[in-house]
Amino acid sequence: MNFRLLPLLLLAAFGIAVAAEVNYPLDAPAPDGRRPGGTISQSLPPPPIANEENKDLKRERNYPEQPPTIPHSISSYQLDKNGNQCLTCHSRAGSARSQAPMISITHYMDRDGQALAAVSPRRYFCTQCHVSQNEVQPLVGNSFENIDTLLQNEANAPTKT
Repeated sequence: MNFRLLPLLLLAAFGIAVAAEVNYPLDAPAPDGRRPGGTISQSLPPPPIANEENKDLKRERNYPEQPPTIPHSISSYQLDKNGNQCLTCHSRAGSARSQAPMISITHYMDRDGQALAAVSPRRYFCTQCHVSQNEVQPLVGNSFENIDTLLQNEANAPTKT
């Protein structure tokens, strides 16, 4: 027998033995996570899906390279290998007609920085980076402050003497 595999086999056997001994009580309370309540054996129904914002207002970005969020509903848009409905309004030709912002010129470049006539295949699926917003309360608190706020707070802070 190959003795180099012996520790691995012993570890696997120990793991199987430990896993076989676990007996969770079926009425034990489940830890409260994103969906509070219930027990380990009980699955509560998820909350209803919230409505998408449809305000068509540009949002402030929190850092320079942040992809802009989508300020309108895209629930019925086709966005697959056969078609991209976002490009109807946001392509070079479509933006002039629809008055929607044109997608960045970086979306028309390949990975080597060479300009392309059409949207780069790696930038074709918009929802990889851009997301629509829902009208919901945040699940967790957030104390994020953008750099402008931090600089303003620092400038307004009393100086130490």
